Amino acid sequence: MAEIRPYEAADLEDLYRICLATGDSGADASPLYADAKLIGELYAAPYGIFSPHTCFTAKDEHGIGGYILGALDTPVFEDLLEHRWWPALRARHADPRTKPRESWIADDTLALRIHRPYRTPERISQPFPSHLHIDLLPRLQGCGLGRRMMDVWLAKVRALGSKGAHLGVSLGNVRARRFYAAYGWRELEVGPDALWLGLDL
Repeated sequence: MAEIRPYEAADLEDLYRICLATGDSGADASPLYADAKLIGELYAAPYGIFSPHTCFTAKDEHGIGGYILGALDTPVFEDLLEHRWWPALRARHADPRTKPRESWIADDTLALRIHRPYRTPERISQPFPSHLHIDLLPRLQGCGLGRRMMDVWLAKVRALGSKGAHLGVSLGNVRARRFYAAYGWRELEVGPDALWLGLDL
């Protein structure tokens, strides 16, 4: 059985690796991106760097195979990234809007998110201030580990004073949507390609 443990600084490369390996609606996104670290720069690494106390990893005999990452206060975290994370990435990744849209590759779509980061609407972040991402490699799926990790993470942010949490899930990630529904997350909004869910704490 995998051990759930607090994130450690030495786990950072594992965050990048797992984010890429699950980045295509739960499937391996390696074939999609020329830059293997780009997706992790958006959806994984900043949590380990700027909010390590609200991050946990799952480790078995093969090593780290999953994580649950998040932030206690979403608006504060988004402000922090705007000042301390995105500027360096903008210098490394060109704004794709400088070239024709029809010439974009998958990396350009992610680069746009660096130059125009998503800001969570207040209608979501006010009642559900915390947010999370959870990803498990296939070898750790289907054994109850996801529920255990969710229990650990929610207990942590609840103890830190959070009144609610939200997350976004791709409309195409049917397995994840079933998991969240079974856990008790409720639907907040449906966007063009993602479903927003919330949970009172």
